[in-house]
Amino acid sequence: MIFRILTLFPERFQPYLSTSIIGRSIRDNKIEVSLINFRDFSNNKHHKVDDTTYGGGPGMVLQCEPLYKAIKSVYTSNSKLIFLTPQGKLFKQSKAWKLTKEKEIILVCGSYEGFDQRIFELFDHETLSIGDYVLTSGELAALVVLDSITRLLDNVLHNPNSLENESFTQGLLEYDQYTKPDDFLNLKVPEVLLSGDHHKIELWRKKNSLINTIKNRPDLLEKAILSISDIELLISYFEEKKNDYE
Repeated sequence: MIFRILTLFPERFQPYLSTSIIGRSIRDNKIEVSLINFRDFSNNKHHKVDDTTYGGGPGMVLQCEPLYKAIKSVYTSNSKLIFLTPQGKLFKQSKAWKLTKEKEIILVCGSYEGFDQRIFELFDHETLSIGDYVLTSGELAALVVLDSITRLLDNVLHNPNSLENESFTQGLLEYDQYTKPDDFLNLKVPEVLLSGDHHKIELWRKKNSLINTIKNRPDLLEKAILSISDIELLISYFEEKKNDYE
């Protein structure tokens, strides 16, 4: 898969692109990443790409012309063009899975007060936001999207089975994880995980996943498809909580 990232700050990406899963994926030719500085497409002698907003107001707005030229320089019929902006649709794991089907993704990093609205009318595109907050610029958002898609691609992770039980993959948060030692400062690993009984371990993990979800992200349960056994596990959890208060 090819990623083309349009940014005012390409230097921010280099440390991340050379390390860990992303760096290995690039070296193994699983992905290709190119960085395009859209200052290079400015006609201004100072490579200025922003200006004051019509109608007045604080801050500066990214101009259409340099951004249009930068996008045109890499845009093809195979391109999936995505603008990263707080006004975009919320980026979720399900969207990351859908984007793994693309051949080439162009990520455009917003900055300042955002984009001149007319740039959205010139290309077939999507807008994405990584959360309900505002960043200084879109580079971090681009890295989030790049990372979340890359790790889902075939043969990127050493153990692809690890994707099956991750948070959000099944519509729930993941269960708690433990490793050696089994006793640390008198905090012990749950006995069931040391039992070797795979059926009991699976039940514990499912219940723990449901508990984590209801504690931290109860909104996810509204859309999650729960089996009868899932509902029974939730009932048992609430009964235990009720008994704790009696």
